[in-house]
Amino acid sequence: MLPFTQDPALIAELPPAVRRLLQPAAEAGAPTGLPRRSVLKLAGAGGLALGAFPLSASTAAAPAGDAGLKPTQQPSAFVQIAPSGEVTVALNRLEFGQGVQTALPMVLAEELDADWRLVRVRHGSNDPAYADPLWGLHLTGGSTALKNSFTQYRELGARARAMLVAAAAARWNVDAATLRTRDGRVLGPGGRSLGYGELAEAAMAQPVPLQVALKDPKDFRLIGRPTGRLDAVAKSSGRQVFGIDVRLPGQLTAVIARPPVFGAKVKSVDDAAARAVKGVRAVVRVPLDRGAEGVAVIADGYWPARQGREALKLDWDTDRVEKVDSERQRAMYRELAGRPGPRHFDADMAPLASAPRRLEAEFHFPYLAHAPMEPLNCTVQAVGDGVELWVGTQMPGLDGAAAARVFGLKPEQVKVNVQYAGGGFGRRAIPSSEYVVEACEVAKAARGAGLQGPIRTLWSREDDLQGGYYRPSQLHRARIGFDAAGRVLAWDHVIVGQSIMAGTFFEGAMVRNGIDTTGVEGMREPYELPMRLTVHHPQQNVPVLWWRSVGSTHTAFVMETLIDEIARASGQDPVAYRMRLFGTEHPRHRAALQLAVDRSGYGKKALAPGRAWGVAVHQSFDSVVAYVVEASVQQGRPVLHRVTAGVHCNLVVNPRTVEAQVQGAALMGLAMCLPGHAITLKDGRVEQRNFGEYALPRITDMPQVAVHTVPSADPPTGMGEPGLPPLAPAFANAVARLTGKPQRQLPFQLA
Repeated sequence: MLPFTQDPALIAELPPAVRRLLQPAAEAGAPTGLPRRSVLKLAGAGGLALGAFPLSASTAAAPAGDAGLKPTQQPSAFVQIAPSGEVTVALNRLEFGQGVQTALPMVLAEELDADWRLVRVRHGSNDPAYADPLWGLHLTGGSTALKNSFTQYRELGARARAMLVAAAAARWNVDAATLRTRDGRVLGPGGRSLGYGELAEAAMAQPVPLQVALKDPKDFRLIGRPTGRLDAVAKSSGRQVFGIDVRLPGQLTAVIARPPVFGAKVKSVDDAAARAVKGVRAVVRVPLDRGAEGVAVIADGYWPARQGREALKLDWDTDRVEKVDSERQRAMYRELAGRPGPRHFDADMAPLASAPRRLEAEFHFPYLAHAPMEPLNCTVQAVGDGVELWVGTQMPGLDGAAAARVFGLKPEQVKVNVQYAGGGFGRRAIPSSEYVVEACEVAKAARGAGLQGPIRTLWSREDDLQGGYYRPSQLHRARIGFDAAGRVLAWDHVIVGQSIMAGTFFEGAMVRNGIDTTGVEGMREPYELPMRLTVHHPQQNVPVLWWRSVGSTHTAFVMETLIDEIARASGQDPVAYRMRLFGTEHPRHRAALQLAVDRSGYGKKALAPGRAWGVAVHQSFDSVVAYVVEASVQQGRPVLHRVTAGVHCNLVVNPRTVEAQVQGAALMGLAMCLPGHAITLKDGRVEQRNFGEYALPRITDMPQVAVHTVPSADPPTGMGEPGLPPLAPAFANAVARLTGKPQRQLPFQLA
């Protein structure tokens, strides 16, 4: 159990919306917002500039101003216009590969009528203005960036535009209704024209409008247009600065020797050889996540710190912690699957005994590491009476509050400078703020050792793969009764796996009747089947966390391979069978699958000898993705040749972003299928150390991927995660058609 939920002071720091989930009676009517004119002109900006707001998320409940706008609705926090007309848009999300730093500025620039050539972007911070407008929590996750901020960023752009128009109307002494805007200019009668940069100073003095009219989608000029990413040049040329690249005057680097078993402590340490390494400044013991303890080596740079760590002579106390073993765990999970437990669905299973046909299956899924290309890192510096952090984080508000607790500060005394991150897939959103807290503990210990400069705590690839957190291992067991026509009469299902929400501040909302709802998401959907679903959440000494697409990583595989198996057993085409099960209740599933079928040539073109079709469709995070794939088996190894995606994510803001997200998610889904992509434990120790043991797809494994979207004018849904879940089952279904053997685990087992 994490201490996170046990600290009343911490709960008091959470946003009201989250507090209400945990304490429904607490502060239910707390007002939110800041005065409408909370605007400061930044030195040298000379225009409509970024606002000054308190840093603490807890101060987001300050009384509202006369405009009734919340911090998340104030254009002053999100739009900065320079005299040159250059527009800088602030992000309320972390950019770590998903393209949000282009998509959200597109949305704001659309309503602002900005000149896209002059649009720039920067990250926000732990300022309450940059919290999710629906959750009231600083969060990049759950594929919510565009889904939750689409209207927010449209209104921000429209409010800024209205202030610019009002400033022009005042200068020309005309009715604002007679003016129009285009490409960063206000246009008036008689051919008059003023650039946004010329008006920005005066626009600051205008009231922020409470209500604004938004464009009709038919008038969009940016939204829906394939647009290159704003960070493309910097990233392709190697000039992009990530969190790992932060360099501050006097900065030192720390690496930590972590226990070989989760939760273990240091029994003894001989650091003489480490201190003798040139460049090593200090060796300190520090508390770590989950009650563990480590030893940090602080040095002038990463290499001397790493050498110093290797020179440590450590004796660990592992006797008091559980030592999880993958083989023993599988046996325990099998035994648990036979016991009664909490039920998520509870249909009548009586028809199972008399069903004309029966299918029984047991599935196994291993722990998975997030393995982002940029390992975890966090730089900490004391500034005045506060602290600043430089970190690529998905939860800057919570991480800032956690840092404040380490240093005994108020949350508003901590500033989190959000940095670009090289991937994350959920690993940079830790409810316990694990890697940020340990960086703060190192910085605090460094002060105690007489070191005053900024400290960058850096993980190695081995630290990352062996130090947790992981997608939990899972066991599924299914007994299904159906008739000759494929009509399911009874489906008895059991899931055994750790809860990722237990012990976090999400537990009150996400764990119901003892069942973690993230662990069962996608089960039975979208098929109306008579299912009894029993769930067991054993506690294990392995830290677990959401992993890209969360529960759908395993539930989609189980559902879509079993549906396919029933179709084969009843002699039905898998596409036609799914369409029949959809009925009229799931038009988005039907549209996505039909699009993938039509564009792939499924059922119409002849495949090359030795190849087979595979099909799967799944909804996660309110978006539907269907895959039709072509696969073969060559020399005992499964090969994925071609992937055609049909995507229904409502309105597409940037088609290139959707395409890139589906391509990346498909590749990550492919990784789950290939040999060696698993985290295993032996006597409490993770066996994989680096990519040599934790296999990832190579460029030669990448199939051709074609992405097609269903046209829609409805507000966009998320795309960061939905492309992953249906890839593995579609691939598995093709392999099953080739081999006659259904796949019951990931990675695939063909032998």
